[in-house]
Amino acid sequence: DWSSDVCSSDLYEAEHHAAPGAVALAGHHGIATRKDEPVSFELGATTRPWHDMSFEDACAAIADAGYTDLAIFANKGEHPLSAQSTPADVDRVKRVTAQTGLNPSMLLAGPRLSGDMAEAVTEYKGLVDICVEAGVKYLMECGVSDESLYERYYETMIEVAPYAAEKGIEIQLKPHGGISLTGADLKKAHARVGLPGYTICYDPGNIIYYTKGENRPETDVHEVDGIVTTCIIKDCTVDDGKPEVNLMPGEGLVDFPDVLGKLIKGGFDGPFYVECLGGDNHAEVNARAKKVHAWLGELLAPHSA
Repeated sequence: DWSSDVCSSDLYEAEHHAAPGAVALAGHHGIATRKDEPVSFELGATTRPWHDMSFEDACAAIADAGYTDLAIFANKGEHPLSAQSTPADVDRVKRVTAQTGLNPSMLLAGPRLSGDMAEAVTEYKGLVDICVEAGVKYLMECGVSDESLYERYYETMIEVAPYAAEKGIEIQLKPHGGISLTGADLKKAHARVGLPGYTICYDPGNIIYYTKGENRPETDVHEVDGIVTTCIIKDCTVDDGKPEVNLMPGEGLVDFPDVLGKLIKGGFDGPFYVECLGGDNHAEVNARAKKVHAWLGELLAPHSA
């Protein structure tokens, strides 16, 4: 259900130098920088808005819209990269991203929290190796909603995080309800694992989505100061108690100038990834992708000192 958030259980189980298009940030539009000098941010997009297209076509659309970084989600129900990926799968991702000029810096794929734990840990470490081969830096996962699996989750992360750090990979927990419902929960999980290689991906839309508007990112984001290294650009509305994220950023409840400004003031230095755009057809999605890229550029005030 692509009108809800992306990490449904089936998907979950299956799974700074300035670059061209990067944003040089100097205080503007209500955003206060943490330094006197501008900071360069990479603007990326996930493949989620193009989930019903091939990976190749999704990458082409993302590059055409001006983004430099790519977060790999599923395309046509298939995962371009997973723990079961072959060298040919990795070569495909490297070839397509090279052809489109994208940096495949993020992958969505969580650990298996069922069956033999040692096997699951080995499997997830294998995925870390695949990330290294493919050029992925951030292995983003969605935690777990079943409280009975919280300890298994923590034990898995404690086993894998040092290996990821050794390989230059960050395993990232994203707000997704359950163990990662709010910023305070993200901070608690980060402290519980307490190891290099385990960081936070902040998603302001999900703070609203999974609390049905009871929590707001504007008063939540300070919890992740110093531990957040990527940010999802996603909005959310709540209508009669029903949250919705399949819309264009800026059309919902998230106050992006406030949230992003607080992130940056807290030490955040990117990158950002657009996850949802709304739109009823490919042409509309592509137009929205370009519009949001320009909007983010303006929001983040791209100019040099």
